[in-house]
Amino acid sequence: ISRIYSREGWNPYVDAPLAQPGLNISEGDYVLAINGKTLGNNANIFEALSGTAGTQTVLTISSSSRGNDSRDVTVIPARSEAALRQWAWVEGNRKAVDKATDGRVGYVYLPNTATGGYTFFNRMFFAQTDKEAMIIDERSNGGGQAANYITDVLSRTYLAGWKDRAGINFNTPGFAMFGPKVMLIDQDAGSGGDFLPYSFRHMNIGKLIGTRTWGGLIGISVNPSLVDGGFLSVPYFRYFDTEGNWTIENEGVAPDIRVELDPIAANNGEDTQLDRAIEEVLEELRNTPTQTPDFPTELGK
Repeated sequence: ISRIYSREGWNPYVDAPLAQPGLNISEGDYVLAINGKTLGNNANIFEALSGTAGTQTVLTISSSSRGNDSRDVTVIPARSEAALRQWAWVEGNRKAVDKATDGRVGYVYLPNTATGGYTFFNRMFFAQTDKEAMIIDERSNGGGQAANYITDVLSRTYLAGWKDRAGINFNTPGFAMFGPKVMLIDQDAGSGGDFLPYSFRHMNIGKLIGTRTWGGLIGISVNPSLVDGGFLSVPYFRYFDTEGNWTIENEGVAPDIRVELDPIAANNGEDTQLDRAIEEVLEELRNTPTQTPDFPTELGK
């Protein structure tokens, strides 16, 4: 076992079969058998797990390949590992940003601009409004809605500070982050994933970093179902900008700072686009005066 995905210990909607309480399975352990079937050197573990999703499955676990201390544990294999891997990637990015910036910069990932995207945004953004700056990552954004709610929140400006008699300062508007922001984009983000970076730049929230989005803002709606289980996809509405121009469709949204995702670096666990975003936002922090002044220390001033 080279890696155990833990679902970060909080998400009840993501299955993490080897990270359940009481199993005491560790990275580096060996799976010697599944449901009593011994796994040899050339065995296909996926074949042995075929048909076990959602059912109690017995693994024979040992800390060594010899199996001297082997024991049986019962797990329930997941039907899909997609969400588990996605959250591991997101949390890995957040922790990398936190470490590289000494905790000064937050990280938010948006998988789409529909229900999932709003859930990710609300969970990740408001928990990090104490940060000085923020990286918004919408790479591979699957779209959905126009998501002006997200840009409305990101564009909130500082109006006032308040000094509590016995506590720390707090601001109006509350739960806002007033420091520098950048957005990561790529060729796999489209539809609502096109509109979001367009509006992010149009509202002067921050710079776009990465590669041009794929360009698809002819929306579909009223898609009737067919008796054979298929459906019709009907082009139903199209976007035009504030100048009255048809744009973005077949064009995409170009970045302010173009950075390709280096495939060799990616295979080695490095994210060249995220690294550039960290570099940019730290530079902006160095050149940006504080957005939230401290309270006055002299009476009447």
